[in-house]
This record gives sequence, structure tokens and C-alpha cells, in this order.
Amino acid sequence: MILGIGSDLANIERIAGTIERFGARFKTRVFTEVEQAKAERRADVAGTYAKRWAAKEACSKALGTGLRMGISWRDMAVSNLHTGQPVMHLTGWAAERLAQMTPAGHEAIVHVTLTDDHPWAQAFVVIEARPVRDPLP
Repeated sequence: MILGIGSDLANIERIAGTIERFGARFKTRVFTEVEQAKAERRADVAGTYAKRWAAKEACSKALGTGLRMGISWRDMAVSNLHTGQPVMHLTGWAAERLAQMTPAGHEAIVHVTLTDDHPWAQAFVVIEARPVRDPLP
């Protein structure tokens, strides 16, 4: 069952300008150390940050809150599996909100996909609830 869907479109040039203007202050406020390390290793630094910005916005929408009600940018973080697939991690208030949304007997799965085509970065987040299966005897 689908618990939430969110999408966001971010302008890469706007994010680049914000990074240029505020530098580490912006990066530290919005992105985890893992996200910053990933972005700084990439050829398209601003594009990488913009995709993660869009993912955080999309996730907050899927959680049904937007960026209000105590949710923090850093409560939502994107990393990648060895295959390159993006994965969303929730902590703090975002994780609490996810737990509140998840029906009893279910586990929540947060799906995220990212794309960019300069000057745009886009993210979609779908939160799914799957029934928890009893382990085999």
C-alpha cells in the first residue's frame, strides 16, 4: 500500500548560487557529511547537491509535512548502493513521522529516484507499506 508520494524539481543553477553565496554554512545546514562527501567527489558538484535537495523536498512531501512540523533537512539523507541506486535514510523527526504513518503489522519502504538535465534536477519519493512476514519456523 502507498503511504505517500512526493516530487520536487530543483534548479541546479540556483543551488550553485546558494553554495557560492553561503558555502559550508548552507551545506552543513542541509546535507549530511556523507552527502557532502559524495557531492564534492563528483564532476557536477552543484547537480549532485541539487538532486539531493530535490529528494529531501520530495521526501518531506511524501511524509505529508513539507519542511515544517519539526522536520530537519538532515533528518532525510540520500546515499547510494554499490549499484548506484539512491537510497533514502530517515532519522530524527522524519523517522518518527514515518513510524506514525506506518500501519501496525507493516514495514515502511522509502523508494527514491533522482535525475537531472541541466539546469534541472528532479526527485520522486514513494513511501510504501509492506506487510511484515513472520519468519519461517
